Parts: sequence; structure tokens; C-alpha cells
Amino acid sequence: MAAMGSGRGTMESQKVQSEAVDRLKLLYPNVNEDETPLPRSWSTKDKFTYIGLSQNNLRVHYKGGAPGGGRRPHLPHLHLRLWMYRHGKTHKDAASVRATHPIPAACGLYYFEVRIVSKGRDGYMGIGLSAHGVNMNRLPGWDKHSYGYHGDDGHSFCSSGTGQPYGPTFTTGDVIGCGVNLVDNTCFYTKNGHHLGIAFRGLPPNLYPTVGLQTPGEVVDANFGQAPFVFDVEDMLRELRARTRLAIDEFPLPDAQGQWQQVLHRMVSTYLVHHGYCSTAQAFSRATGQPIDEDIASIKNRQRISKLVLAGRIGEAVEVTRRAYPGLLERDHELLFLLKCRQFVEMVNGTDSEVCAEGEEESETEGSEGAGAPANGVATSVISHTTRANGQPAPHTNGVTEVSEETRDGDVDMTSPANGAHTGGGLPLVKGMPGVTASVAALLPRAGGAGCTRASVERMLAFGRELYAMSQRLQHDLYHKAMLEDAFSLLAYSNPWASPVGWQLEPVRREAVCEALNSAILESQGMQWISPVEACVSHSRELLRRMARAALGACAFADLPALLRR
Repeated sequence: MAAMGSGRGTMESQKVQSEAVDRLKLLYPNVNEDETPLPRSWSTKDKFTYIGLSQNNLRVHYKGGAPGGGRRPHLPHLHLRLWMYRHGKTHKDAASVRATHPIPAACGLYYFEVRIVSKGRDGYMGIGLSAHGVNMNRLPGWDKHSYGYHGDDGHSFCSSGTGQPYGPTFTTGDVIGCGVNLVDNTCFYTKNGHHLGIAFRGLPPNLYPTVGLQTPGEVVDANFGQAPFVFDVEDMLRELRARTRLAIDEFPLPDAQGQWQQVLHRMVSTYLVHHGYCSTAQAFSRATGQPIDEDIASIKNRQRISKLVLAGRIGEAVEVTRRAYPGLLERDHELLFLLKCRQFVEMVNGTDSEVCAEGEEESETEGSEGAGAPANGVATSVISHTTRANGQPAPHTNGVTEVSEETRDGDVDMTSPANGAHTGGGLPLVKGMPGVTASVAALLPRAGGAGCTRASVERMLAFGRELYAMSQRLQHDLYHKAMLEDAFSLLAYSNPWASPVGWQLEPVRREAVCEALNSAILESQGMQWISPVEACVSHSRELLRRMARAALGACAFADLPALLRR
């Protein structure tokens, strides 16, 4: 390995840490590290003084209690031999170190490996687990809530100084793995990739990976998942997931006179109606006898509105909504703000009818725009000269604002546009739009694409002023501010589709807006804003999160997305 102080060594260590993040997320996908971080290295604080750490706190060496605190003291040769002979002869010379964090229950099955770099003088090494607060002046396994597998005799130690025969001894060059099954609370070990069987049962929660050393020269390296393991723990994880899925599939349900089948048919029917699949819902109703609660005309209206939103034609969707459901948007101010923000994005994208040239025929095909290019000719050059009044480039945000499916509120009367300042030539400025003040005079000379006319550019900029004025009449919280700034930031780039805020132009971003509008319509009609199927899925996800917080390891193997893909 490169020298610790070299730039190359630093870059390599950063690369290893980056790869570790990716591997650990693959191994333990259900762990929320904001709540329960994974062990990634040994703790510099939670260790006994005889322990030394190096190589990103992954290497542990025994330095003992010698003067100077080094691996071995600077003493005359004879005295050094006497120190090495005497040191490590009793359990009082033992020293351990714990990992930075306890093992999260949501791992389901947790595993780490330790490579014996050097067994030192006697190989008095222990590998295992311990709870917070356990004495670190011991090898793991000696105290209560401490568990260890020792290299000198191959014994397992469970909260006691008396070991039990368990496995083979281990020495320099061996790789010892320690695995914790958090479903049945057992611990097993491996040696050089071979499973040695269950070592401990009835483990308490919140244990830390732990290693202990006792004699001079002992050195070990840890692998918490930053590199591939010698033992195939992924195969064990697949087996546990398959076993959990089988248990779910075979769980017995009482079915008195077909009751469960009726419930499932009802859930499917309401899902189809909720999302406006009118023809399919009618066919399913005929096949199962399930009644449809909503008027067919209303379902078709919602279906039409959803298609317009998913095609990026937000302006048309708003008008159809106003005609079909009068007063809805006038009561729901935040919903209309969400729709108008999306409409502005679609203007930049070239998909909304507000920016089409007069007399231009619009496509009825959903998702007709190509990746990285506008559909109706609002070319990149239209927004290539967006500047502040002082001529400096407009600032932008690189954040990604997700649109929550619960956002269903908002409308303000937009019939009269906000008054904007004008240039000497009578051309409007985008006044009041955060971070953007662009002159149409500068934009129009480069607006030569098909459908990209002076009128279309003026409409887009006037719409932006209206949108900003609308935001000022709403309760201006951080969520609305971020949404507006992200939309306006598209004007700061010559090629918005390839910009840091270009994610807003992706068609998939329309889905949350579509769901919010659809849910609001359903609520206005006295129906549930979420279908029973989706409510059931949401409840299941929350249940798994609560199981993780309660340290129930089984939550790790209930793979909800896999079950839904069946």
C-alpha cells in the first residue's frame, strides 16, 4: 500500500471508502443509515490504550503498555526480550476495540471478516461481538454481553472466562469471519470461507463488531464489506430472502365463503377506477361482479386529464379540469401552483400548448418529445442568453426537489398578468423572477427554430411573471420556494436538458403531478385520495420501518418491491 502521507495513498483510500458505500448498500438495502449507521471502521475512542489503529482505522495492532506507546518499546535488546516475554502472559494484558457503530437490526444478516496479518508472539486473539460499555481490557467473550472466538485454542467464549470447544485454531494468513443472524439472534464463524456452525444463541440487540489482542506483534485487518468477502455471504442472504418470501406466500388465511377473494377483487377494482382505467375496470366488473362506485363519465374525464398531464400538456389539463370539476382549482391554491410550475417547465421543454406557434397543430401522442431535445421547437437558443440586469449569468440551484404525492393543494386567479418593466423598445423583462432577468430583445434574435416565435417567447416570460406573482400570494415556505427556483433555473443554461437542473424535464417527473391532481379530483368527489392497494403497500412499508426501529431483523428479508413485481 502507498505511504500513508502520500497523495496517491489518500486517493486510494477515498476510492476504497466510495466503493465501500456502494457494496454496503447492496448488502444491506433495508438499512437507513441516517437512523442506524453501519459499522465501517474501528473506533478511535471505544478501545483500550494497548490497541493501535492505522490504514483508515481498519488495521489493528497490539502495542501494549510499553513506554512511548509504540508497537514495542525502545529498550536495550535484553530488556526488550524480557518485556516481550513477560507482556501478554495474563488476561490483564488483553486489549480490545469496538467498531464505530452497533449492528443495525435491519441488516437481517450481518457479516464481517478479519485477516490475521501476524499472530505475533502467542496468537492470543479474539474475534467477536460486545455491547456498549463492556470492559475493553479483555478479549471478547470474557465479560457479560461479550462473545468471542479465540485463535490460540479455537474455543468460543460467551460472557465468561471459561471457553467451550468450537472450531480450529487460527494463525497468520487465516481469514476469520463473524456473522450475526438478527432474525433468530444467533452468531456463526467462518475460517477461510468455510462455515464453522452456530457459536452463540440468544444474542442481545445492538452488539458491536469487536476484536481483541494480547501479545506483542499481533496485527489484524478488518473487512466490513468494503471489499468482497472470502465467504459467500451473499448466497446466505439470497437463501434467507427466499425463505421469507415462501413464508409469506404460504401464510394461511381464513377464507370463509370466498371472503378473501372478494376483498382482493374489490381492491383490484378500486385501483383500476382510481387511476382511470375505465375500459379495464368495466371489463373486470363484468367478470367479477364488482360494482363501480364512480360515474363512468367522471372516470373518463380523469383519464383524459391524466393523459394530458403525462403528455406534458399542462395548460390543457388545467382547462379541462376547470370545465369538468368547477371550483376545484379555485379552492386548492397549492395544487394550482404545482400545476403552473410544471407548466412552466413544459414550456421550456417545448411540450406545453402555451408556447406553440399560432395555428400549429399539436401532437396527440403521449411522451412524443425526444430525450434531450424539445418537441415543439422551443430551441435551446431561446434561453441561451438569460442574464441578470447587470449582465452576469443567472445563478442556479443544483438541488433535486421531489414532488410529494401528498401535495394536492393550490389556486390563485391568473386571469390578469403581473405588470413587468419594459425596455426602451417596449419589450418586457422577466421582472421578479428569482435569479433571472432576461430581455426578450436578447432572446428573439436567436429564436429561429420551428414554432419558436417572438410571441411564444413573450408568452413564456409573461407566464413566468404570473407564476412568480402567484407564489407571492401563497404562504411562501421553503418547499414552494425551491420548486419555483428550480423551474426558473432552467433559463440559466444554454442546454437545459444537459444541465444540473435538467432532471425536471424528464417525462417521469410528470407522474407525481398527475397523481396529485387525480387524488384532488377524487377527494372533491367524496372518494379516497389513495386506492386501497396503494394504502396497503404504504402501510407495509411503514410496518417494515417500524420493525427496523424495534430491532426486529426479519424486516430485512421482506422484499416488498420483489413481491410487487410478481
